[in-house]
Amino acid sequence: MTPEPLSETPLHRVARPVFRQFWRDLTMLHWPVDPQDVAPLLPAGTTPDVLDGRTWVGLVPFVMEGVRILGTPPLPWLSAFPETNVRLYAVDATGRRGVVFRSLEAARLLPVLAARLSYALPYEWARMSVRHGPDAVAYETARRWPGPRGAGGVVRVRTGERFAADELSLFLTARWGLYSRFHGGRTAWAPVDHDPWPLHRAELLDLRDDLVEVAGLRVEGPPHVLWSPGVDVRIGRPVLLPR
Repeated sequence: MTPEPLSETPLHRVARPVFRQFWRDLTMLHWPVDPQDVAPLLPAGTTPDVLDGRTWVGLVPFVMEGVRILGTPPLPWLSAFPETNVRLYAVDATGRRGVVFRSLEAARLLPVLAARLSYALPYEWARMSVRHGPDAVAYETARRWPGPRGAGGVVRVRTGERFAADELSLFLTARWGLYSRFHGGRTAWAPVDHDPWPLHRAELLDLRDDLVEVAGLRVEGPPHVLWSPGVDVRIGRPVLLPR
């Protein structure tokens, strides 16, 4: 099996999205880890996606806006909220690369329930905020349900200049699908489609987090840091992997 190429442009176009949403103000923190350490945490039919012998753990806080389901207009208040996810990277037997979410914190309960039911994603209801300074962004998270209550922390970064994506940045951000453990224990994959990321360098100013540990992962050392103003995203229908 050869993984699909790292591409700045979508490999799986979504003509009729189930969900459409805008991801704004993303900070992406990543740590390299041994693939053997995360392999047991991945859904059946997938293996760790590897670059130069390492895979990566991501902590990604951002703001979700304009959430639309099956072409319906976004609902006031419910369609805009902060979110933080802990993520891994996997590849399946066909070579499709994708994200595996270990947890997704969101500040609106109804979208949490909808995402759990529709895509079987491990969404958690949290208390969250995003604050802007002159050249910095700060995110705060504290989980409400289902627990452990209070899990979360603070991420604060200073945003920098835009740059052209290198191989590692593409590996971490150009993910044109997502995996989940679907209802009944099967693994599902759904295509993700958006324009190329506008990526900026960023400096980590503050990090206090236990979401990565709560997700069953251990990381060490300073993270790789990126920031992006965001992209408009289209997510397609999930399909089950063969048994």
